[in-house]
Amino acid sequence: MEATAMSTAAAFPSSRPRTGPQAGTQASAIESAGIPWYIWLSVAGVTSAVIGVHWDISWHRSIGRDTFWTPAHIAIQLCGIIAGITCGWLILGTTFTRSALREASVNVLGFRAPLGAFICAWGGFTMITSAPFDDWWHNAYGLDVKILSPPHVVLALGMVGVEIGALVLITAAMNRAADRLRNRLELLFLYVAAMILVVLMVLVLEFTHRVYLHTAICYRVISMLVPVTLAIAWRSTRSRWSATIVAGCYSAFLLALLWILPLFPAQPKLGPVMHEVKQFIPAGFPLLLIVPAYLLDLLRARVPGWSNWKLSLAGGALFVLAFVPVQWYFGTFLQSPRARNWFFGSIYYDYFQSPKSFAATYRFVSFESPAEFRTGMALALCCAVVSIWLGLGAGDWLRRVRR
Repeated sequence: MEATAMSTAAAFPSSRPRTGPQAGTQASAIESAGIPWYIWLSVAGVTSAVIGVHWDISWHRSIGRDTFWTPAHIAIQLCGIIAGITCGWLILGTTFTRSALREASVNVLGFRAPLGAFICAWGGFTMITSAPFDDWWHNAYGLDVKILSPPHVVLALGMVGVEIGALVLITAAMNRAADRLRNRLELLFLYVAAMILVVLMVLVLEFTHRVYLHTAICYRVISMLVPVTLAIAWRSTRSRWSATIVAGCYSAFLLALLWILPLFPAQPKLGPVMHEVKQFIPAGFPLLLIVPAYLLDLLRARVPGWSNWKLSLAGGALFVLAFVPVQWYFGTFLQSPRARNWFFGSIYYDYFQSPKSFAATYRFVSFESPAEFRTGMALALCCAVVSIWLGLGAGDWLRRVRR
C-alpha cells in the first residue's frame, strides 16, 4: 500500500504550490510545453460536429434530403474521423513508445493513454458507425419526422462521447498544469462545455421552439439538461464566471448561425412545399440562459462553503425562478410583430410548414390543463435541483482527474 502511494505521488506531484528552484523549473517546463496538439485537434473535431449538426438541421428545413454526402454531413463525420485518428494515434503512441504521457495514462485492455483519449476514440467510432445506418434509414423510411430517430440517437451518443472525451483530456492537462497554462486550458474547457450545451439543446429542439415557450414540458426538458452543464463548469474550474462564460458561448454560437445561415441561398428539393424558401433556415434565437447562469455565478460566490445538496436546492430554485419568467415574456416578444426580422429570426420557418401552423400564424401550442402545467413546473424545479447535484458531483470527479 505504501509503495503504491509513493509511486502515485512520484508520477503525479502534489497540487500544493512548491517553492525554490525545483518549483520554478517544473512550472517553466510545463508552461513551455503549451497546450498539447491532441487537445487542439479534439476541440477542432467538436467544433466541426456542432457546426455540422446545425447546418444539417437547416439543410433539412430548407432543402430536404438530396444525398448523404452533403457538406453538413461531411462536417459532422469529420469530427468522428478527427477523434478516431487523433486518439487512436495517441493510444498507440502512448502504448508502444516511451511517451512522456505514460505516467499520465490509464490501462484499458493492455493499451495505455489518457482516459479522455479512450472516450474520444469510442465516440468517434460510434459516429462513423452511425453514417451507413443513417443512410439506410433514410433510403428505407424517407425524411425523418423527429430529430431523435434511431440512427440520430447513435450519432448523438458518439458526438457526446467525443465531447466528453475532449473535456476529460482538457481536464487532465488542466489539473497538471501551472497557473498560466491552466488558465488557457480552463477557457478551452468552458468552450467545450458550451458546445456540449449546444448539442444537448439540439436533442430537445422540438420542445424548445418559440411556439412551446408557454408550456411546462419546455421548461422541464431545459431544467434536465442545462443546470448540469453549468454546475460542471462551476465545480471544475476556478473562474468566478464559469457558468456565464458557458451560456455566453452558447448564445454567441447560435446568434452567429441565426445571422449567417440565411445569407446563403437554398431551394427545396423535396415535396410537399408548403412555404416558399429562398435561403437556409436557422434554428432561431437562442434561449436566454445567460440570465440564470449569471445569477448562479453570483450565488456560488456568496456561499462558497455550502454543501452540494444545499447548493443544489438553492441553485435549482434560482435557475427555475430566474429563467421561466424571463424566457416566458421573451417568448411572447418572439411571437410579436417586433421580432419578425433578421435579428430575432421569427420570420423563418420550414418549407414544409403549413400556412395554418402555430409557427406560421405566431400562436403558442397549448395542450396542458392548468393542473398538468402546475405539475410540469413542479417537476421542472425538481429536475433543476437534481441536475445541479449531478453536475456538482461530476465536477468533483473532474477535479481529481489527472490521467
